[in-house]
Amino acid sequence: MKGRTKNPVTYGANLDMRTRILLGSTVLLVLMAATALLAWATTDDAPSHRGPDAASRPTVAPKGATKEAPTAPDTGLSRTSDPVVFAKAFAKDLWSYDTRVDTQTGHLAALQSWLTHERDYADPDSVARAVPDPILWSRMRDGGQYATAEVAEGHIPAAFTAALNAEPDRITDAYAYAVTVTGKQTIRWNGSGGGAEPRTVTLAVQCRPDKDCALVGITPNVAP
Repeated sequence: MKGRTKNPVTYGANLDMRTRILLGSTVLLVLMAATALLAWATTDDAPSHRGPDAASRPTVAPKGATKEAPTAPDTGLSRTSDPVVFAKAFAKDLWSYDTRVDTQTGHLAALQSWLTHERDYADPDSVARAVPDPILWSRMRDGGQYATAEVAEGHIPAAFTAALNAEPDRITDAYAYAVTVTGKQTIRWNGSGGGAEPRTVTLAVQCRPDKDCALVGITPNVAP
């Protein structure tokens, strides 16, 4: 892609299946009693997204060039009882960042603020794994790197719907729903560098009756 570095540094895109399953085990083990899909997502039979759809892949921009004026992404918690609406709002935040105005800790804290306050279900580590570590963030900031996101579609995976229809009572413990969101992330840095890539993520979203939805975590695999 024009303007991209030849060998961009990526984050979290090439973890092997065993590692990704292990990293996501906390949220999935908690949700197994509530959602058959999230238990299914930890097995080797589940489809794996190891390419650019698996996670936001920040790149390190070439140094130099003139800096552009910072324009922070529009972020904010989504107050809704619809798991799909919530998941789409969170995915946009997940795929958006601005190293020119945000710190790594601040960006991570903002994303983790979407998590449910129920500690038995919240998996902050799954969110942390989707954010560049402080060293990579610093390198990205040197190049004035930022990303914006467009969300195209969100849906509850067919496997989750089928499992819920078979055993509807299983949802009444955690009230956690699986939602898959697709979209596009556009990354830019100082000068004319930049590019766009498709993104896909499956989220676990808690929507208890008469309460706003909250994030449970990011699953290690993408469910169709």
